[in-house]
Amino acid sequence: MASLVKRKPPIDKTEWDGFFDENGQLAKSRDFICVNILERGLHPFVRTEAWKFLTGYYSWQSSRDERLTVDSTKRKNYEALCQMYEKIQPLLENLHRNFTETRNNIIHDIQKLYDKDPLGNVLIDKKRLEKILLLSYVCNTQAEYQQGFHEMVMLFQLMVEHEHEIFWLFQFFLQKIEHSCVINIGVGKNLDMLNNLINFLDPVFAEHLKGKGAGAVQSLFPWFCLCFQRAFKSFDDVWRLWEVLLTGKPCRNFQVLVAYSLLRMVREQVLQESMAGDDILMACNTLVDLDADELISAACLVYAELIQKDKTRHGLLSLLLHGPDPLHSSVTLTYRGHYNEGHQSCLPDTFLTAQVPSWRTTP
Repeated sequence: MASLVKRKPPIDKTEWDGFFDENGQLAKSRDFICVNILERGLHPFVRTEAWKFLTGYYSWQSSRDERLTVDSTKRKNYEALCQMYEKIQPLLENLHRNFTETRNNIIHDIQKLYDKDPLGNVLIDKKRLEKILLLSYVCNTQAEYQQGFHEMVMLFQLMVEHEHEIFWLFQFFLQKIEHSCVINIGVGKNLDMLNNLINFLDPVFAEHLKGKGAGAVQSLFPWFCLCFQRAFKSFDDVWRLWEVLLTGKPCRNFQVLVAYSLLRMVREQVLQESMAGDDILMACNTLVDLDADELISAACLVYAELIQKDKTRHGLLSLLLHGPDPLHSSVTLTYRGHYNEGHQSCLPDTFLTAQVPSWRTTP
């Protein structure tokens, strides 16, 4: 676990196909695959299909035929959601006071995105991005739109081809990581766990952060809200970390160990210069263009250190290991604003139950 940087080659298409039997069912255990993803990563040609398993879009027990049915059902359900949205959009504009404000925020955020690569090729369809984000906001009342969602959906748009795949993968991904990145669900808890971790593993640093550096840790909420995506040098690095978070390996709430590893990168500077809170935050904001494998390896070393130091104290380790299970989720979409039975009847059943890289924002 300590030498992830010098890992074996990532899982390629040939090896991935070898995980399945003649019926398209996995012949390897989920645990085996997740450990290999942690230690080795996924080749880009495998990532699209593998992520459908990791997010819960596909069941780990499904056959090839069952997955074809799932794809067809997801496409039809997405089309039904789009039709529903067209019908209720006027009602949302008139009766849901936050809808117009949220739509304006989404449009503003999307316009700041770079949509071309260095050669001038268009990377993303901004209108499609806006549509998916608005539909997600209307359908998913558990997660209010927040800055950073537009960049997440953009990455899914770059990963998969079809619009319904982008939408559903984002929904499943959001459900998996909501206890990490959604402000009104889990960000505060993550910051509390980070504080506890610092207190437990590094009392000297913790003392400074309680004194002159007060408020610094609480100001690091963008790390969790953005799932660390602005710290990396490439799309592949972002996907690499995210797919590890989806595996639930080596422990739940691994994102807290990732944040602790980032904070360690500025620790010596903070203590030597006796930095105050704002200066600590500025130092943390310089952590960009990082390599995902190096960060994952550092976080795994923190996990090993935590286990060694927590052999006689199980409180913090239990908190990290037994938080929300990232390996189990089902997407339930809840209508934002039930006006009357007539309007509800138009919804499908599944809806009711159911260096600055080119991708960074412009200044």
